[in-house]
Amino acid sequence: MKTTSEVLRCVLEHEKLNANQLASRMGLSRTQPLYDLLNGKIKRLSENYADKIIKAFPDFSRVWLLTGEGEMLRSAAQKEAIMLESANIAMVPLVSQYAYAGYMGGFADTEYLETLPTIPVVADHELKGTYLSFEVKGDSMDDGSVESLCEGDILVCRQVKQELWQDKLHINKWDFVVVHRTEGVFIKRIIDHNTEKCEITIHSLNDMYSDKTYSLNDIAQLFNVVQVIRNRKRC
Repeated sequence: MKTTSEVLRCVLEHEKLNANQLASRMGLSRTQPLYDLLNGKIKRLSENYADKIIKAFPDFSRVWLLTGEGEMLRSAAQKEAIMLESANIAMVPLVSQYAYAGYMGGFADTEYLETLPTIPVVADHELKGTYLSFEVKGDSMDDGSVESLCEGDILVCRQVKQELWQDKLHINKWDFVVVHRTEGVFIKRIIDHNTEKCEITIHSLNDMYSDKTYSLNDIAQLFNVVQVIRNRKRC
């Protein structure tokens, strides 16, 4: 099995390109994320980047690009396959619990977001707005009830535009992913939204964690949790 760095170097060698030329063929506006992949600073090629490579060079195997396993080039039979697209299936970027720190530094960087892995999300309607998925870290939202959000769950989230924070948030309808400018990413229930003071009070389902009040000025992003993807093996 080849590492992502080795995979990209094979692409460069096969196409007789340098990194800048590859970035240009992929349509990237910035080359740094590609160099980070080549140098091993970013360990995994995102599906978005893999698709860009395949669009430029259709002979490469998507599985090989993403995993480093199998044959580098697609067989003739594979090249005849047709990918069917559905308006109700979207590939949503995933922020794993191990990527929280990196996300804090890159959430406003389009190039960084393109390096994130993606997951397929099936919806009963067209997804409108900005969607991200987050992997649950810790047990603060796990009280053993059916409403628990357990470690390892994948939360499909829709971003709440900042201009909507001035009005009452729909705190009785959604749980939230909160991106705090200094304290990081956390998943909570908002139990109060004080529009006069521009404050929210967050609550954990696990009663071992205390409620906290934050100024919205210290919040970088808010997301509604709209779907939970759970491992069926969990008890």
